[in-house]
Amino acid sequence: MNWEAIALSLKLAMCVAAILLIAGMPIAYWVTFSRWRWKFLIEAIVALPLVLPPTVLGYYILVGLGPRNFPGKVWQSWFGHTLPFTFGGLLVASVLYSLPFAVQPFSAGFETVDRGLIEAAWTLGASRLLTFFRVILPLSAAGAITGVVLSFAHTIGEFGVVLMVGGNLAGTTRTVSIDIYDHVQSLEYAEANRMALLLLLISFVVLAAVYGLNRRVGRRVWMTWAGK
Repeated sequence: MNWEAIALSLKLAMCVAAILLIAGMPIAYWVTFSRWRWKFLIEAIVALPLVLPPTVLGYYILVGLGPRNFPGKVWQSWFGHTLPFTFGGLLVASVLYSLPFAVQPFSAGFETVDRGLIEAAWTLGASRLLTFFRVILPLSAAGAITGVVLSFAHTIGEFGVVLMVGGNLAGTTRTVSIDIYDHVQSLEYAEANRMALLLLLISFVVLAAVYGLNRRVGRRVWMTWAGK
């Protein structure tokens, strides 16, 4: 059992989930409540990783982060090294790849909030920021939980984007999915099966947690607003 790869995958997934919780919320809020007639273009860009082959997305991220392009040049000038084939590059690629798995559940949760409650909060003098934290976020907690957990689970199982941007460097970019691939390539099916079963177990636990937490959160919110 390659515990180094397991630890790296868990670290990557937790970092991605935390970043998308912070960065995905404003995007989802804007997508949900904006009245800009062309906002569907932004929605399409956010959802692009859902339909784009991982190798294609990974290739463009790899090129974009390279030293010949502006983001790569800026990073190299600040930190003295390039992003590809590092954990930082892996993190950037994973955030972009898992973006729709966070933004879309966040947005779906925001859409369930009664607009009348939001307008009532504004009428009572609450700012948009206060309204978000006191009204919108509590009532859309199920969507927030789903987005965080799905982005975590999706990152755990990444392969194509991870391989394109991070390569296969032990202790740096070798995740569980890449380790499984290595064992299969080496005809080490027993070890590959152990790692695959672990990934299967993690995925099941994550999905069970989503359904269980959403049911509890939904019941608690309903009881709060019902006055029980």
